[in-house]
Amino acid sequence: MSDFLQTMASRSIERAAAANTRFESSDFDKPVIPLTLGSFDVIAEIKDKSPAEGDLAKGGFDRNELAQHYVRGGAAAISVLTEPTRFAGELAHLEEVAAAVPGTPVMRKDFLVEPVQVLEARKAGASGVLLIIAMLADDKLRAMLRCAWEHDLFVLLESFDEDDLKRVSGLLDNSDDQDRARSGKLLIGVNTRNLRTLEVDSDRLRKLAPALPAARCVAESGLLVPADAAAVAGWGYRLALVGSALMRSDDPAALVSAMREAGAAKMAS
Repeated sequence: MSDFLQTMASRSIERAAAANTRFESSDFDKPVIPLTLGSFDVIAEIKDKSPAEGDLAKGGFDRNELAQHYVRGGAAAISVLTEPTRFAGELAHLEEVAAAVPGTPVMRKDFLVEPVQVLEARKAGASGVLLIIAMLADDKLRAMLRCAWEHDLFVLLESFDEDDLKRVSGLLDNSDDQDRARSGKLLIGVNTRNLRTLEVDSDRLRKLAPALPAARCVAESGLLVPADAAAVAGWGYRLALVGSALMRSDDPAALVSAMREAGAAKMAS
């Protein structure tokens, strides 16, 4: 595990230990919105800050309005950073966004280490969660996946290298998870960011394409323009998770739409 990832894991363990573990059935009354996926889709991200790129939420930033722009552009889901120490995130941000776009699934993106954090996400209105495979031993990963499935959440399982993707393939050795992977309930992501240097390895998505499992795979980080979406679609990815480019865009709805169209056109060619 990289230095940065280890730091994030340690801080997340502290947050999980301090979390309220008592839930009532009414805590889970918010609706879970299913993913509706086409030939190529965009998960549009909201994050106030990035350790690699600094403040992304500039003056006049309104995350609810931004979420609505993403929906107008056709985003399949909205990812909300909830990590507080390096990304200035909060669970309240996710709750806000989920209420602002009631027909669109919202995903908790964080460095989750315990099932209670999946339950926190569900209580806040999340319809999905991101789990980082490198941070979780097999038994803990299974427990968190079970928790997500019990609450009908989709999972984006994030990988960084071939070893991670081999572990993913091992997870898909049963028919239930294979069905989830085919349907998009279980998405497999490849993140191009080096979590030691925080730099983007722009060639990682291409290099790892032959190792992608039989699932709807997500290209994460470093996608800036529609041509990037077309490129990853050509390598076998069916979704792109886009954050910083959208946070900085003057017309995020148009960028989401253009990336979707470019990816879909490549899939059809």
